[in-house]
Amino acid sequence: MRFEGTSDYVATDDLKVAVNAAITLERPLLVKGEPGTGKTVLAIEVAKALGAPLLEWHIKSTTKASQGLYEYDAVMRLRDSQLGDARAADIGNYIKKGKLWEAFEAPERPILLIDEIDKADIEFPNDLLQELDRMEFYCYELDRTVKAERRPIVIITSNNEKELPDAFLRRCFFHYIRFPDEDTMGRIIEVHFPKIKERLVSEALKVFYDMRKVPGLKKKPSTSELLDWLKLLATDDIDPELIRQKDPTKLIPPLHGALLKNEQDMQLFERLAFLARREQRGS
Repeated sequence: MRFEGTSDYVATDDLKVAVNAAITLERPLLVKGEPGTGKTVLAIEVAKALGAPLLEWHIKSTTKASQGLYEYDAVMRLRDSQLGDARAADIGNYIKKGKLWEAFEAPERPILLIDEIDKADIEFPNDLLQELDRMEFYCYELDRTVKAERRPIVIITSNNEKELPDAFLRRCFFHYIRFPDEDTMGRIIEVHFPKIKERLVSEALKVFYDMRKVPGLKKKPSTSELLDWLKLLATDDIDPELIRQKDPTKLIPPLHGALLKNEQDMQLFERLAFLARREQRGS
């Protein structure tokens, strides 16, 4: 099983090497990178490329590691037994399988995505160490060990909101998705908008990368935001000349709401435009 990218996902050579190394080593692939660099989509595209089923476990701040194994609804069982429901005799009726359990019992070797692991409590990764290492766990209620019939390909994403424990990192193959350069970004745009005007893309990319270089920017625009912006520019048939203003006092591009996502960054660009106007008047 080798990942060589797909027609819908531009994978760099180093990313393909990382995915295939993790598959060969049978270790979880830990993927970090800026939001919007395609970490979550990677798992979807790996599953598509390998023809494997995909199981997605999206982590929240309240998610517990045990939920990935199973949850036992003792309250529901007690209620059913009080009502004389025959289902209460079988404890298995009250076991809800988690994503790890589903992955372990999948008929085909699946891709298991554990998305944004850094959102959970700091102990969350440590609580999964043994299960991800041995690919098995013990279910006390059923008095049996659930073991993976075939080791799933595990892809874990992180936005670096929290440091992950060293013991967890040792068990992973790590890859950092660098922000795409202009050539790679051009290929990504071509995949999403094959018929878009080249001059529009050229001017938009210059503005986009210039915006990302502005010192003090709280949230740099990401790939997904660039794609949204280009869609709006193409739909409204914006003149490429209007995108890259030659006038330094007009620093904010049209339809900038697709790129700038908070008032601090808006104010930053407004201040820069004000300073440029003042400098022009003084010269």
